[in-house]
Amino acid sequence: MTDPRLAGLYAITPAADTDLAPAVEAALRGGARVIQFRDKHGAPAWRRAQAEALLALCRAHDALLLVNDDVELAAAVGAHGVHLGQDDMPPAVARARLGAEAVIGVTCHASLALAEQATAAGADYVAFGRFFASRSKPEAPPAPVALLGEARRRLALPIVAIGGITPENGAQLIAAGAHMLAVIEGIFGRPDSEAAARACAELFRTNEYKPNYTKESP
Repeated sequence: MTDPRLAGLYAITPAADTDLAPAVEAALRGGARVIQFRDKHGAPAWRRAQAEALLALCRAHDALLLVNDDVELAAAVGAHGVHLGQDDMPPAVARARLGAEAVIGVTCHASLALAEQATAAGADYVAFGRFFASRSKPEAPPAPVALLGEARRRLALPIVAIGGITPENGAQLIAAGAHMLAVIEGIFGRPDSEAAARACAELFRTNEYKPNYTKESP
């Protein structure tokens, strides 16, 4: 059964060497339903302390904490699950390590074929992108907005859109078929992270999926 929190705003932590908790708590107050702890270079003790602190915040706000790539860290702190790239552990292996209730997401770039493989392997959601210019992954190939509608028609699990998303450009991705908007700089790069998160979350209350949506639609 799909976790009902796999809908709406999905906030991804920025690279940082300071405490992430204040910014993440602001995003949660603004309406984030999922937090992904994404840190590839911090010391193990720092990463574990951050993951534990963020998990406590997510539990307090009835949100999910997912750990990027690191299945062992997710298991150690009791996170709700992991997000995996194409070069990471296969979803089935992560499932065996984390258990049946874990949430497992998979990056699928701009490929429906990869998304179908992830679905068959037991993923709980798939992520497509980048849809706009992205400072976090400038080298990532662009994904067409129409991909979201095709994925919505062909896949029976939540769809995440990622890449350069802001409160100003996210509405079209919801209309095209995204169940979730994954946002980094559009929240954590703003002076007021709570207000930015609230603006992103509000997009889901004022926009809805339009099966025949195109970028030219009114």
